[in-house]
Amino acid sequence: MLAYALDTFVTFFVVIDPIGLAPIFIGLVGAVPRREQRRIALRGVGIGTGILLAFALVGQPILDSLGVSLAALRIAGGILLFMLAVDMLFARRTGLSSTTQSETEEAAHREDVSVFPLAIPHIAGPGAITAVLLMVSEAGNNWVQLGVGLAVFLLVMALLAGALLMAGTLTRLLGEIGANVISRVLGILLAALAVQYVINGGLAVWAARGLT
Repeated sequence: MLAYALDTFVTFFVVIDPIGLAPIFIGLVGAVPRREQRRIALRGVGIGTGILLAFALVGQPILDSLGVSLAALRIAGGILLFMLAVDMLFARRTGLSSTTQSETEEAAHREDVSVFPLAIPHIAGPGAITAVLLMVSEAGNNWVQLGVGLAVFLLVMALLAGALLMAGTLTRLLGEIGANVISRVLGILLAALAVQYVINGGLAVWAARGLT
């Protein structure tokens, strides 16, 4: 169970990327007063958490109704997370973890960025949604494992809230280079986990077809 908790923590921490999101948050809020920045940060994290928990509740029934197996989810999720890891390794942000150009332009005209683009897609993006679905699917009917996974998820969200509340300090301490270095290191870990998801999914398909 400890290994599961550690894997889950690494996956969520890397995908949600509290450290990398701090300078982006500073760029989003601009010259907004400090008190308003705290409100935006907490509201954005709260909304993002709610969205991801909603996927945790309804994601599995939806996958079951579509006939999507755990093996297929592992392979598809592993591929998606690997693509996100490549973006992190090259210190670039695409539609997987950030906004498109048109979305960025729209966000620039918004007074409150807590819902868009902070909660969606920076926090509750495709990578985070995939990680939540994988966590729930892996747990299955093991409620203890699911409880541990949800507790780890909430811990990461709490760390994210702390990082956004201290975003100015983190940005000054790390700078862009420091944030990119950390992002690259975390990207390597995520790439390894993503490959393992694909391997596990492939082995499950192999076993299900009686090829072992």
